[in-house]
Amino acid sequence: MTFQPESDLSDDEVRERVDDAIESNDVVLFMKGNRLMPQCGYSQRAVELISQYVEEFETIDVLPALDQYRNALEAHSGWETIPQTYVEGEFVGGSDILAELDERDELEETLGA
Repeated sequence: MTFQPESDLSDDEVRERVDDAIESNDVVLFMKGNRLMPQCGYSQRAVELISQYVEEFETIDVLPALDQYRNALEAHSGWETIPQTYVEGEFVGGSDILAELDERDELEETLGA
């Protein structure tokens, strides 16, 4: 098996990775960068909000194949913006929705914490 850089991923490969991540994780955040080094303010805010209530959650860096991830995620959620949060297979929203849920004291419950 040869190494294939992520930027060379096909649409089908990215779609498969998205499907698998959503199905395999209780909480998954598709973001720009990673948990330790978010690459945009919205992604950083989403990590901070989720981290308040959930210690273990998956993050997927979409930057290596941004257009493919954006298309695959839009097929799931109807949203084209990043970051996107999924809980138990269901789309929750981006950092703005997470912030709204937190303001209404609903984020902890939404995250299943």
